[in-house]
Amino acid sequence: MAGVKKNPAAIPPDGGWGWMIVAGCFVVTVCTRAVTRCISIFFVEFQIHFAHDYSRTAWIHSLVDCTTMLCAPLGSFIGNRLSCRIAVILGGFLASMGLVLSSFATSLEYLYLTLGVLTGVGFALCYTPAIAMVGAYFCERKALAYGIAMSGSGIGTFVLAPVVQLLIDYYSWRGALLILGGLVANLCVCGALLRPISNKDEEESGPIKVGSEKPPDTSVPPGSLVSSKDREHSCFCFQSLQEYSFLLMPDFMVLAASFLFLANGCSVPFVYLVPYALSMGVSHQQAAFLMSILGVIDIVGNITFGWLTDRRCLKKYRNVCYMVAVGMEGLCCLFIPILRSFPLLVPFSVLYGYFDGAYVALIPVVTSDVVGNTYLSSALGVVYFLHAIPYLISPPIGGWLVDQTGSYMATFFLSGFSLISSSLLLSAVTVIRRCQKARAYAAKPDPNLDTCQSTNTDYYKDLHEDPKLAANVLSL
Repeated sequence: MAGVKKNPAAIPPDGGWGWMIVAGCFVVTVCTRAVTRCISIFFVEFQIHFAHDYSRTAWIHSLVDCTTMLCAPLGSFIGNRLSCRIAVILGGFLASMGLVLSSFATSLEYLYLTLGVLTGVGFALCYTPAIAMVGAYFCERKALAYGIAMSGSGIGTFVLAPVVQLLIDYYSWRGALLILGGLVANLCVCGALLRPISNKDEEESGPIKVGSEKPPDTSVPPGSLVSSKDREHSCFCFQSLQEYSFLLMPDFMVLAASFLFLANGCSVPFVYLVPYALSMGVSHQQAAFLMSILGVIDIVGNITFGWLTDRRCLKKYRNVCYMVAVGMEGLCCLFIPILRSFPLLVPFSVLYGYFDGAYVALIPVVTSDVVGNTYLSSALGVVYFLHAIPYLISPPIGGWLVDQTGSYMATFFLSGFSLISSSLLLSAVTVIRRCQKARAYAAKPDPNLDTCQSTNTDYYKDLHEDPKLAANVLSL
């Protein structure tokens, strides 16, 4: 390994093939997050067909969300170790098979396995690597690129919600799931677009594989070969630990705690908006149209917040913009129980969709601002992993509250207070980051500091920069 020359990190081109990466990530969000949202349209169909209550039926949607987020680190691991292209293609195949098999379901337990677990794992392998690739290709226009890529969730919801309802009307829920399985198979095509970013040196010479050119030197004593293998194994373990060194950052820990409150509140409206509208006497088509409105306004939130937070005057206030978006979304949830007709539910869909699109587009950006581009893929895996348990338990808890109280008021109040708590907790992150910046500016600034990287302390920076020190650590 001493003879392998390490090339410098590739510079984000902020364009070029990066826009194809954005297009691929856009379709990935359509086929993952938008399809997950549209599963709520099947809610009433599943409940009627299998004759179960709200709580048991809600486990289907929560399992899809939970498995997608719970397996997010697996998507990051495969993307880092093999390639993002392989991870997305494999995930597309698994997700498509899960939806196709779900069309033959004979019980809710069958749907828990196929639609909840298998489809969720496929979505997990696609979602995190595709998002991380956008961050690798963009620096100055990162928020705008993420806004466009993440708008696929809103556009997909706007288009798919009425289409799924029509498919259910014409082909029943089984036929609709089968057709969605064919749509999700396009994730494999998106994976083919995710070309890894590389330096010209790497493109000309290709990756150097240890031991692929020359046979091992027989003159080296066997003990030295064993020692070399031990060193390689230690280096691999050390690099694996390096990928998660950001977990020691205090501001990331507080940010992660805020994500737990966020995940506990954000999924409930998508699950219960359609059932709530139907309980208020709204027709099936109008209820599906509410999801469409939410989806199209979600697009506006994605792109406008991405564009605005890329402006020089707002770039350093991205965290504040994110906090405002989450807090406003929580306020929307607190008012929904007094909205008892279709004309009153339309403004809710508009406001909730706008702020949902705003914060979704800023999650990767805020995370990147905290940990830097180097750890972005692993950090996103952890961030989405933290969404798993709240996504799993919040919809069934909401359904249990509906069963016990006979209304949706407690369910939406729980969602609203969770979102507001997430927003309030982020004020602690702002204080911590400002204190760190004050200390950094008080010390001697580094003029060669990469502006695309976070200014947070890298606790293993010395080991990266000093090869001798790293060799001493590995020799222990």
